[in-house]
Amino acid sequence: MRHFLLALVRSKGGLIGAIVLVVFVATALGAAWLPLPSPTQSNLRARMAPPTLSLTRIGSYPLGADQLGRDMLSRIVHGSRVTLTVGAAAVVLGGIVGVLLGLLAGFLGGFWDRILMRLVDMQLAFPLILLAVIVVAALGPSLQNLIIVLALTTWTRYARIVRGQVLALREREFVQSARAIGASAGRIMLRHILPNVLTPILVVATLELARVIILEASLSFLGLGVQPPYPSWGRMLAEGRTYMATGWWIATFPGLAILLSVLSVNLLGDWLRDYFDPKLR
Repeated sequence: MRHFLLALVRSKGGLIGAIVLVVFVATALGAAWLPLPSPTQSNLRARMAPPTLSLTRIGSYPLGADQLGRDMLSRIVHGSRVTLTVGAAAVVLGGIVGVLLGLLAGFLGGFWDRILMRLVDMQLAFPLILLAVIVVAALGPSLQNLIIVLALTTWTRYARIVRGQVLALREREFVQSARAIGASAGRIMLRHILPNVLTPILVVATLELARVIILEASLSFLGLGVQPPYPSWGRMLAEGRTYMATGWWIATFPGLAILLSVLSVNLLGDWLRDYFDPKLR
């Protein structure tokens, strides 16, 4: 752990990504305790109020107000809770499904391998955004359905990565030894093979989180994500696009939040990949 932290500190990109991501997570977790107005509270007198944040003072609306007089800073902070919650839940759920299917396909081989990999190929050939739109439109837009549809778009990458790793590990000596002493297939997969594929799973999960954040924002932009009155960065972008000439801050600041969060996750993911792969050091 100490070596890991020292390597992170020495890496500029990884350190910057980790710091920015920690700030986003801490802000999302502490949003309810921050001295901010309700993100759904309207004040028509402050409608389209410009940002009041400067080097010398912080006004009533640091990042301005939207078309309904709602505080943009509060909406962005509370929107981070939605984005990170949906992203983390989708990555974990998709990871569990993909890892289990990848283990089965790689270890059992034969018929099960062909069936599972053809399912992966079929889904990868289907446009992800179209698949997400169809599923959300069929199930209805809600937080739970959004997590499910995003998890459906992530499991394939886990499955392919884990399958490839398992194919390389299942004939190794420690696996053969476990078979020789009578260990069951489930025990071999979970106790002997799975711990050896956790590193690529962690890297894939980090990179998938960035992709899921963008996809969640895209669905919310189309009106298929989290529904009002809950704030969402994608929906804030959609609401602000019609006010770019008179209220540029309504769309700009949510866009910057998406940019910084995705960039920080990508930087951290790239560093994790380089750190755990000796060939890339």
